[in-house]
Amino acid sequence: MNPKDSLPLTETSFFILLSLVTPKHGYAIIKEVNQLSEGRVSLAAGTLYTALRRMLENGWIERIEDHHMERINEGHERKLYQLTGFGQAVLALETERLKTLVNLASNRKTTGQEWAPGKELCTTSG
Repeated sequence: MNPKDSLPLTETSFFILLSLVTPKHGYAIIKEVNQLSEGRVSLAAGTLYTALRRMLENGWIERIEDHHMERINEGHERKLYQLTGFGQAVLALETERLKTLVNLASNRKTTGQEWAPGKELCTTSG
């Protein structure tokens, strides 16, 4: 599968992948996604684990062992997740796609049109 076939990402998927630039447990992912999105994306545990399961199936992330954590919940270890090479490629391509959109909007704004908050785009020439 080509990483481009995974695009565009949802905002939630983008922030989850971005948070996994360094390996994390589920709760740490929830906290970092909330921080990175400035509170716009607030993940419930069920939503996160559904997304993580889909990302595991797609090969974007992998589960790794965390030998530094004590066993919790009756002997079960906490699950640690990290990006795969494929997941890194998906994240990089999505980041470039978003940069292109921002550049397009910025260039459009500087070529004779200005943004009017709460109104339609209007021209400055007349």
